[in-house]
Formats: sequence, C-alpha cells, structure tokens
Amino acid sequence: MRSAPAIVVMGVAGCGKTVVGEALAKELSAVFIEGDRLHPPENVARMARGEPLTDALREGWLDAIGERIAASVADGQKAVAACSALKRSYRDRLRGFCPGIVFLYLKIDRETAWRRVAGRKGHFMPASLVDSQFATLEEPGPDELAVTVDAARTVAAIAKEVLG
Repeated sequence: MRSAPAIVVMGVAGCGKTVVGEALAKELSAVFIEGDRLHPPENVARMARGEPLTDALREGWLDAIGERIAASVADGQKAVAACSALKRSYRDRLRGFCPGIVFLYLKIDRETAWRRVAGRKGHFMPASLVDSQFATLEEPGPDELAVTVDAARTVAAIAKEVLG
C-alpha cells in the first residue's frame, strides 16, 4: 500500500474509516480527505433524519472526493480518503479519478458498527442507518485492488498490517 498514489479507507458507518485514515495519512505524509465533510448539506440533513442516501444522491459526493484525490496526486502528494465506497460502482467511479487507488476495506460486524455509531457524539449519522449500510454493502471482489482487514482490531494494528 505504501506505493499506491491513493488509498480509500472504506466500509460501513462505525468501522473506523476516519481514525484509520488519519493514522495512515500521518504515517505516509499524505493528504487526508474526510469524505463526510464533502457531503452536500441536503445529504447530511437526509441522513440526520434517518433516511439512507440513494445512488443518485451519492454521485456528486463521490465526485467531490475523487476530485480531491486527483488534485492531491496531480500535485505530487499521496492521498488517503475516508469514504464508505459501499458499492463496486462507487469504487469504480472513484477509480475514474485515479486509476491506482487501493481500497482498504475495514470489515466489521453489524453489532459492533451499531454500538460504535450509537456511541458517537456530534455526528449526523444515526445508528438507525447502520442496517441500510450493510444492505448496500458490496464487499470488494478478488479482481479489485483492495485489502480487507478486521476493523475490530486497534488502529495501530491495522496500520502496521497494511503498511508493513
């Protein structure tokens, strides 16, 4: 993963995308892109009401993340982005901005994800949307440039495993 121009830390809500992404970005001296901050206000309001996003509602958000990744790589910097990237079509859309993206899939069980999301303070995503995240999830296939790790492990253990 160290040689990848960009890493997208992906998975359902509560899997640890932000904390793992920040740790990897620090270790790699890379730009960190927090996908949640790039949602348009309408998407944030919808999720805060407990309404899952549709594919169409995710398109502009995915493009904003992809554009940030591409801009960083074009500037000669590595990028690490936190983005759920739940479906293969979403990952393919991101690959269109930077073909060398490697996806780090933080795999977690529903109960742990729900507990983590329910325990967060000040985040727009309610725990009631965890089930919809799992319903939407298409785990990366063997033909995708992706690494799967157990998200129940510590951030340090995950970073050590993926960066060697």
